[in-house]
Amino acid sequence: VQLQASGGGLVQAGDSLRLSCAASGRTFSSYRMGWFRQAPGKEREFVSAITRGGASTYYADSVLGRFTISRDNAKNTVYLQMNSLKPDDTAVYYCAAATSYSYSGIHYSDYYDYWGQGTQVTVSS
Repeated sequence: VQLQASGGGLVQAGDSLRLSCAASGRTFSSYRMGWFRQAPGKEREFVSAITRGGASTYYADSVLGRFTISRDNAKNTVYLQMNSLKPDDTAVYYCAAATSYSYSGIHYSDYYDYWGQGTQVTVSS
């Protein structure tokens, strides 16, 4: 599967952005999907994940209550709605797809098999 992330940009603190990740290739609904981010000089970190049908979602503590992950399997797209953005949210955001059926490890990057190219989100104070 090929993943294409988009929707990043430069915003001010308190603003909102919606990231999209479009998938092509094998059936999108067969993948669990996740979002990660990597800030300069830091390791890539988990942001959010969603199961195949969208029934279960997962969030990092740092974004809980501000970010919402969703997916539209008919459009082969996963979204990350980011509200109340903070300067600490500045990073390159990556979407990823996982074939695993295990719930263990969904927060870790090595759980995922395919990665998009990333989209830059910059939040100014």
